[in-house]
Amino acid sequence: MRTNKWIAVVVLAFIYGGAMAQTEIFAPIKDAIKANNAKEAIKHFNQSVDINIEGDVNNYSKAQAEFVLADFFKKHPASDFSIIHAGASENALMFYAICKYTSGGSSYSVLMRVKESAKKYYVHEISFIKE
Repeated sequence: MRTNKWIAVVVLAFIYGGAMAQTEIFAPIKDAIKANNAKEAIKHFNQSVDINIEGDVNNYSKAQAEFVLADFFKKHPASDFSIIHAGASENALMFYAICKYTSGGSSYSVLMRVKESAKKYYVHEISFIKE
């Protein structure tokens, strides 16, 4: 019975550690979005990124993405932004975060998908869907 308890502790530590590592991948982009800082946010974007704002989906270059995010932040400044859940694809080639963006009396579900490239993580897709 004592062995089972240790196995459970090790498994929980592994799961919690993995979740923490995944959340840390998103920390810099989370901080930039929470601060309404499009210039800082795009530093963590791939050279081209899919942005979905309330159903309007387009692929943008980094420079274009900065303008799109700056406009969104201007119209809907964040009062809070938090990561609800973070995870990875089965082969761990892509990471995702499900987030909540709050602006005034409105809330948005946010999904970010991130891939690793040259030992850095870059946002390939971000969606803001009004709840």
